[in-house]
Amino acid sequence: SPDGTRIASGSSDSSVQVWDAQKGNLLVTYHGHPDSVGTVAWSPDSTRIASGSGDSTVQVWQAQDGFNLLTYRGHSSSVHVVAWSPNGTSIASGSGDSSVQVWQAQKGNNLLTYRGHSSSVYAVAWSPNSTRIASGSTDHTVQVWQAPPPHLPNNLLYIYYGHTATVRSVSWSPDSTRIVSASEDLTVKVWDAANGRHAYSYRGHNTLVTCVAWSPDGTRIASASVDHTVQVWDASNGGHVYTCLLYTS
Repeated sequence: SPDGTRIASGSSDSSVQVWDAQKGNLLVTYHGHPDSVGTVAWSPDSTRIASGSGDSTVQVWQAQDGFNLLTYRGHSSSVHVVAWSPNGTSIASGSGDSSVQVWQAQKGNNLLTYRGHSSSVYAVAWSPNSTRIASGSTDHTVQVWQAPPPHLPNNLLYIYYGHTATVRSVSWSPDSTRIVSASEDLTVKVWDAANGRHAYSYRGHNTLVTCVAWSPDGTRIASASVDHTVQVWDASNGGHVYTCLLYTS
């Protein structure tokens, strides 16, 4: 949660569980989905959670007690990713139906359906100023487009073609000037958010890279991979800082 006190986790057992970040004790279990939950996201004020599922819905509920506030049914396939706008007014959701849909967080009414991708969308991220959205897909692209309002023709600003496999995760730098994208092509790429010009590629992983995030001060990037490592590196040049090796049985 943005206030640092709780963690929410979604599972193939169809539940979302909220637990104390310090002690690890279970606080709330949400059973609103009848299918696997593949994505969860906290509202900026830490009071609500949005969860996306294989049941094609996004459900928004109170983090304190699990009370359902609304169910969004705009997608026609599994929802792979959800993201709140930084101002807390809207939610963007990406799906196996190749669309990203943006909708009002309070009422659930659709504000925009973005159809620039030709295949499943696995990554969605708002710019810190809530004006742009970056989305990554199995079509190997990251697309940057204008968040509503205003409405431009298709809202597309540019397409980044730097990857050669599915893009699993995207993240904006805190100052909104750069984007980092992680892919099944084993690379993480950093590039200019204004025009898509490539800055550098990080090649420290030896298999699929599934998640990436900037540090709040913008100086470092963390990337996670199926190679069982989380690697932290210099956001300015890709210089390696350290590796956390996650052992599995």
